[in-house]
Amino acid sequence: MNAAPGKPTRRRFLATAATAAFLAGMPSRLKAGVTSAKVVVIGGGYAGATVARFLRAADPRIGVTLIEPNRAFCSCPFSNAVIGGLEPFSVLRFGYGGVEATGVRLVFEKAARVDPAAKTVRTEGGLVFAYDRLIVAPGIEFVWNAIAGYDEAASEVMPHAWKAGPQTLLLRKQIEAMPDDGVVAIAPPTNPFRCPPGPYERASLIAHYLKIHKPRAKLLILDAKEYFSKEILFRRAWKELYGDLIEWHSVLDFGPLVAVKPKEKVLVTETREFRVDVANIIPPQRAGGIALETGLADETGWCPIDPVTFESRLQPNIHVLGDASIAGAMPKSAFSANAQGKICAVQVARLLNGEGPIPTKLDNVCYSLVGPGYGISIAGVYRQGEDMIEEIEGAGGISPIHAPAKVRLLEAGYAEDWFRSITGQVFG
Repeated sequence: MNAAPGKPTRRRFLATAATAAFLAGMPSRLKAGVTSAKVVVIGGGYAGATVARFLRAADPRIGVTLIEPNRAFCSCPFSNAVIGGLEPFSVLRFGYGGVEATGVRLVFEKAARVDPAAKTVRTEGGLVFAYDRLIVAPGIEFVWNAIAGYDEAASEVMPHAWKAGPQTLLLRKQIEAMPDDGVVAIAPPTNPFRCPPGPYERASLIAHYLKIHKPRAKLLILDAKEYFSKEILFRRAWKELYGDLIEWHSVLDFGPLVAVKPKEKVLVTETREFRVDVANIIPPQRAGGIALETGLADETGWCPIDPVTFESRLQPNIHVLGDASIAGAMPKSAFSANAQGKICAVQVARLLNGEGPIPTKLDNVCYSLVGPGYGISIAGVYRQGEDMIEEIEGAGGISPIHAPAKVRLLEAGYAEDWFRSITGQVFG
């Protein structure tokens, strides 16, 4: 499909399919009196913060506790713009005041253990919280040493920057400090992983920086895949904007990345070695640790869920949202996490009020900046099938392949509008 989404506005961003489903699915009757239902949410990212505050909107009598170790959230969306020097780091940081104002109880500690039988969560500080329903939105963790030599210590030399924060700034500083004729290498993983178009947006915005500040430099992408999200749009834009600065290689060219030598800044594939100045290694991923420790993940490392309620298929009364879940056709994105949070909120509110879940629709739009004033996107609409979330064929698509500059400029603006809208809705 090559149909671009219609022109978004702030109102349209907030009135997504998931928002409409949330409003339509509000419990038709609330339990008499004051409910004693307790919901605990683990993880305060786009999924966890969304479901916490939307649960309060669905039924203000539900006691909602959000357990999150960090007092400020650092956004992965738009972190590539920070790495590429287009935005300051401050645009990524958000406090939880807006979430707390809705009546959500905030606990700034790390969740250490879940007891599904006792229906309790214990924090590292020893606090214990009972729940009627638990919602787990732990994001991702990295599979260290899946690439030989790439462990957490190595990431301080060859940053992943796939969790926004200090690693974002580390990668930016390395690019700024490298020689003017240096080589930057990006090594994206195989699917599934967080934000499928993300490595290629990152390559684009780093290339923009290099074109201006280090025009003799090169950017090398050593991909673990044969193709990637929005490939035709990215590759056309790279040629148009950056000429031969970006060099992309599929796994068929040199084989997968099998090892790194951090001290030497060397990347080792099956058939050759690459010595570079800056290496951005994005390792394989799986669900966040608390999900694995609670028995929510299967042999893939991700968490199978019911497509209607997001309840775990492995542990009753526990729901899994966002990047950690196996959400069928839905990609692991902030937009998806936000949509899932809204739907899960209404389903949990209905269940706690003695009503059955309802089928709904979800949507996702992933915007990517290829350069200042140049945006592209991919959209999808999804239904909850019998076994998994399924894409509705023909309901989504990508930006027009042959589009004039004014369309790319509009989509760049839409990307910025979306970021302001979603962060305002979740954290504002």
